[in-house]
Amino acid sequence: MVTITRGLLSVLCERAATRDPEAVNVALDTRPASALAGPTDGVDPDSPVLTHFYLPEAGASVSAVFGMDLGRPSGPGRFLSHPNGRQGLSETDDLAGVVLVATPPYDAEDVRAYDRRGRRQTLRVVDASPPEESLTDDDASGWSLTDDDASGGSLTDDAVSSGPHADGSREESHADGHREESHAEDD
Repeated sequence: MVTITRGLLSVLCERAATRDPEAVNVALDTRPASALAGPTDGVDPDSPVLTHFYLPEAGASVSAVFGMDLGRPSGPGRFLSHPNGRQGLSETDDLAGVVLVATPPYDAEDVRAYDRRGRRQTLRVVDASPPEESLTDDDASGWSLTDDDASGGSLTDDAVSSGPHADGSREESHADGHREESHAEDD
């Protein structure tokens, strides 16, 4: 059985719908059920629950320079969208211990869980949320992400900053999907 928070599932489905017809490939992370706030519907306290995702664009500049995706961690889980409607895993999919595959129209009912061998798993959705986590200004990344309400995940700040670039500019990806670039003289 694979367990995920309702907020994370909502955010992932929304991301897939927004990116359609392009495929989405997102690394997922877990927390033990005992670390969550809210109802876990009888999930064993030591069981992993999918609670977080890694922004796929985080390593784009490294990938552009070195030609390999060093910015995307493998993670214990992966969320993939299949805009073509294929519900199972394909030979070209990135795999992880748990793989969630979403198909149009990208509602929660359109998401299926698989193990790395492509065997279907039961997907359990809980209304619990992980503890809020944030990175301090001392961190280079400058962003934090929470999954703090049952209706969907949210960014703790309006913008997720990728940090300063070599030329002094700074790029921000906002919760609504648009990006802005600012230069040192703009600040």
